[in-house]
Amino acid sequence: MSEMSVMGMMKTIIPITRFNRGEANRIFDEVESSGTKIVMKNNQPACILMSPGQYESLMEMLSDYILREEAQARMSNYDAKENKSQLEMMEELGITQEDLDAVDVEIE
Repeated sequence: MSEMSVMGMMKTIIPITRFNRGEANRIFDEVESSGTKIVMKNNQPACILMSPGQYESLMEMLSDYILREEAQARMSNYDAKENKSQLEMMEELGITQEDLDAVDVEIE
């Protein structure tokens, strides 16, 4: 690990005692200005502080990853022979083109 990354990591660590001393607002300002902080309690990571924007971004990335994995799993079981045309599906469901034309759909 390079010296620069070690120094960068050290700047993200915050002892829990800073909260006990009433420095929460200052710590939150640091998170907003310089990014994620690792709160240490008894020399162990107790929690990670990050901005709501960072958290939302991580959750979106996680959701995208989960959806991608699901799509890949479904595609591994894909069999083109099982596909049905729109006409075949309409016949199977007993729907006519007139039925579809009669439906009023409003898209916002």
